[in-house]
Amino acid sequence: MDLLGLRAHRSRLRRVPGPDTASAALSWVGEERIAISGVPLLLAVEHLAEQGVTHVVNCRSRAQVRWSGDLAAERAAFGPGRVAHAPMQDHGRRQRPAEWAAAARFAVRVLDDQPQAGVLIHCSAGRRRSAMLAYAVLRLRGHDRTRAAALVLRYRPQAQLVPAYVRSVERWLAA
Repeated sequence: MDLLGLRAHRSRLRRVPGPDTASAALSWVGEERIAISGVPLLLAVEHLAEQGVTHVVNCRSRAQVRWSGDLAAERAAFGPGRVAHAPMQDHGRRQRPAEWAAAARFAVRVLDDQPQAGVLIHCSAGRRRSAMLAYAVLRLRGHDRTRAAALVLRYRPQAQLVPAYVRSVERWLAA
């Protein structure tokens, strides 16, 4: 690859959402055994268990996980039965339950059935999609809207509960 081609390649890499050390830090949500983060560095995936993670919910799109290999690394480290995929795009519009509801139910089932489990929910930066899914899990576990939102925002200060995403969860719960 010539110098011009290398620069173009590096420029494309900077635009693709991926791991960085700040967003990959785990934010444990109180006593809920739910952690929110950005995508873990591939080399750090095998060390997530040392931080209390037993299960993972990956909220990155199919294209993102195909390109980066993070979902495959998580399944290799934890086993396919301990990793759920909620393939969402971060577009700021309604999130279709078909893409994320099974992953939310997976996390609730794990937390209800395994008292020692710790579920990591992550997207690219740990701000929007993972916050939405953590909010959905908290709602399914009996927290009201205000408490679920407060927990997510208190323990993951960089999180943003996108109104359209929250409405997606609430509509799904009401159905």
